[in-house]
Amino acid sequence: MPFITASKSGALNWLEGFALTTILQGFPIFAAASLMVKLLGHDRGGNHVLTIAMASIFYSCLAIWAGSTFPRFAKNAYEPLFFDASLSFSDKIACWRAKPATSMQLVASVLLLSLLAASVV
Repeated sequence: MPFITASKSGALNWLEGFALTTILQGFPIFAAASLMVKLLGHDRGGNHVLTIAMASIFYSCLAIWAGSTFPRFAKNAYEPLFFDASLSFSDKIACWRAKPATSMQLVASVLLLSLLAASVV
């Protein structure tokens, strides 16, 4: 039986790509940086959650702009799969996770965040 699939709007596709870039690529970087700052005892300043959120959003905007404008220079920061309109949200994550470099990146992030969290507590 042939199935009719509804086309995804450009705004929804961009929002999915932006959210995935922010959560899967930006958030681990700035969460680790925040834990390092806390570990060093420099707890002055504002709210860590707000700082991480704003930095992740700024990183995503910069990575998406640089990756779409200069694809050769933004190989690690920009993931074109996140902006493929033919893939569903879960398929985008599944295809990204299937890459060997992604597995190494995720393992390194988990180990670093676990080590920093154990040190800070």
